[in-house]
Amino acid sequence: MTSFCDAHNHLQDKRLELNLPDLMPAIRAAGITKCVVNGTCQEDWPRVIKLAHRYPDLILPSLGLHPWHIATRSRDWVENLKQFLAGETDPVFIGECGLDRSARGSDFEAQKEVFTIHLALASKQDLPLSIHCVRAWGALLEILRTNDIPKRGFLLHSYGGSPELVTELVPLGAYFSFSGFFLINNRPRAREIFQRIPPDRLLSETDAPDMCPPEEYREHQLEGPGHSPLNHPANLPQVVRGMAEILDCEEQPLRSLLLNNFSTFFQAKPRTKKDPEI
Repeated sequence: MTSFCDAHNHLQDKRLELNLPDLMPAIRAAGITKCVVNGTCQEDWPRVIKLAHRYPDLILPSLGLHPWHIATRSRDWVENLKQFLAGETDPVFIGECGLDRSARGSDFEAQKEVFTIHLALASKQDLPLSIHCVRAWGALLEILRTNDIPKRGFLLHSYGGSPELVTELVPLGAYFSFSGFFLINNRPRAREIFQRIPPDRLLSETDAPDMCPPEEYREHQLEGPGHSPLNHPANLPQVVRGMAEILDCEEQPLRSLLLNNFSTFFQAKPRTKKDPEI
């Protein structure tokens, strides 16, 4: 049976900390063989690396400053990130980073500066880059068009842009991931967006513990503070089932496609700690 790979989640999130001993066996039992775990601030970068050391066959670490958290960055955050990137034998990816004009977003000029640094780091070593973008697609396109981009392309996690933007982003190297969010409402729009994406640019994700899918796509239940539902990372197979419904395609071929796309985008050659500093 075809396995699953989660292109974007946050297993280091403190809301999941006490549940990790139960989550990991459930993830494996669901047929999930790889998870890209994304750090969002300097505070959680060490937790991401610790998880990757503890579960090296399962977890691929990715480190970045989420636009909601850039105000927490230290003066030496770039050097701090470079140290993590250079300090591991296996590759460390870049993200979650990006742009966000929503109410939770920090100073937008600072966001653009921080994101451009992430982009440069990813481009220099051709590392996978996971991008968050909310209400800032024009600014994102401008940065992508005027800076170097990783040769492998980049991931727009839980893609929320317009269908029309797809045709502008694909030539730049964009991959687009589908999350449980698109199963909640406005499925016709999700269908219009994701059917425009070339099949070889599709990925799937949980964004756990966030982006909780509707009840009918939650085989695994998880409670957060105040008994609010959290997204269990083992729900990825149900997200892919919903994705097949949205795309109006057979589920098994879609699984194989997603697995192949994951391998293509996230493949990276091992490097040694003796490699030149970024």
